Amino acid sequence: MTSFPRSCVVTHTRANGKYGTHSHTGYENENMPHSKSKRLLLISHHNSYRIAPYIKAANKLGLDVTIASAGQHSLVSEVANGMHIDFEDANSALENILKENQIKPFSGILGSDDQTVELAARAAKLLNLPHNPPEAALFSTRKDLARSQLALAGSPVPIHCLLDLTLPIKKQMAGLPWPCVLKPLNMTASRGVIRANNKNEFISACERLQAIVATASDEFIQTHVLIEDYIDGIEVAYEGFLHHNKLNTITIFDKPDPLTGPYFAETIYVSPSTLSSELQQEIKQVIENACIAYGLSTGAIHAECRIDKNNKVWILEIASRTIGGDCARLLDSKNFGIEKLAISLAIDQPIEVTMPDQARGVMMIPITEKGLLKRVEGLLEANKVKYIDKIDIIIREGHELVPLPEGNQYLGYIFASAQSPEQVTAAIREAYAHLKFVTAPIFKIV
Repeated sequence: MTSFPRSCVVTHTRANGKYGTHSHTGYENENMPHSKSKRLLLISHHNSYRIAPYIKAANKLGLDVTIASAGQHSLVSEVANGMHIDFEDANSALENILKENQIKPFSGILGSDDQTVELAARAAKLLNLPHNPPEAALFSTRKDLARSQLALAGSPVPIHCLLDLTLPIKKQMAGLPWPCVLKPLNMTASRGVIRANNKNEFISACERLQAIVATASDEFIQTHVLIEDYIDGIEVAYEGFLHHNKLNTITIFDKPDPLTGPYFAETIYVSPSTLSSELQQEIKQVIENACIAYGLSTGAIHAECRIDKNNKVWILEIASRTIGGDCARLLDSKNFGIEKLAISLAIDQPIEVTMPDQARGVMMIPITEKGLLKRVEGLLEANKVKYIDKIDIIIREGHELVPLPEGNQYLGYIFASAQSPEQVTAAIREAYAHLKFVTAPIFKIV
């Protein structure tokens, strides 16, 4: 059972938008009047960047929003004020959600990230709302359980095993493939993911991981890591959604930068994919089979896959949520957004998916050096590069920078759009080459 933060807040945000339906499609239309607004329950961490986009999307659909989030002392008023529930006691949390539902029924329930999708599924099941089976939601957040479930179903996943960090490491190394990859069981943003090419690198990686996984809330996750065979090849990200058990593709992102380790910072995402239509269809089919193996049936799907030299598609991750970070903005168009789609699926009134005409891309600017950020140079020149839409630096001066594998942040994002994916990629690389991140060493008093 996934643990949740203890102090949580439920607050209400009144929608000013309107909604209705197209008589010929059944899709939501924010421009049509409504007589009685529906209500969405969004379960999220109190400091999540996802809260604002979800509130905005819900308002466009004419929904009231109730936020369940850890953060009674948050500076965000929508989070700080409201009813408190205990997420570490899931049964108590569910009881409070049921009581809140009696005040005004929820029309849909969403978990914004990996740590909340299981509770959202349990609550939606109790209220007979669109939901994934709670066990399926759990599979999508735990790498070890996911690998086992997919292996049983015959899905293409790397050879893998669990390693217990509390037991002698050398005794657990027999028969391991080289190179291999070590992964925490439930962390995101590539935190703690390390490639080891031999026994010495493996032991060193385990030592680093002990400190990283110690921050997890679950005792098993604090003491175990996943070991799997390294798959050499290109990597892609898949964005789609399930509606009534059917998988629909939104887009496939190419990752033009090689991800070979020893750490695996995400960098450039570009859409549409330049892969052949046959290979893209194979990617979708592999992911759809994996969703069936999990038992997933509704909502957003974010997946990561590797494609080896023989064009075999290997599953790295299937998550029952939207793409993370500000990368979701790549999918925005006049009447479409990924958060808006996720909400519409939660109330079983899916909106129509529309994609931009131009190719789009983003670079998640990696943290490559530890230290205090003093300043960012070259922004003016970088923003002048042709096809660059904007550059967002989200970490401020004076902030401590922690690179992978210990860190889990990016310095910011470079967005670009052009007629072709190749133009987008070239523009992002040129803009990034102009940037210089000046840091100062950190001195700690012993």
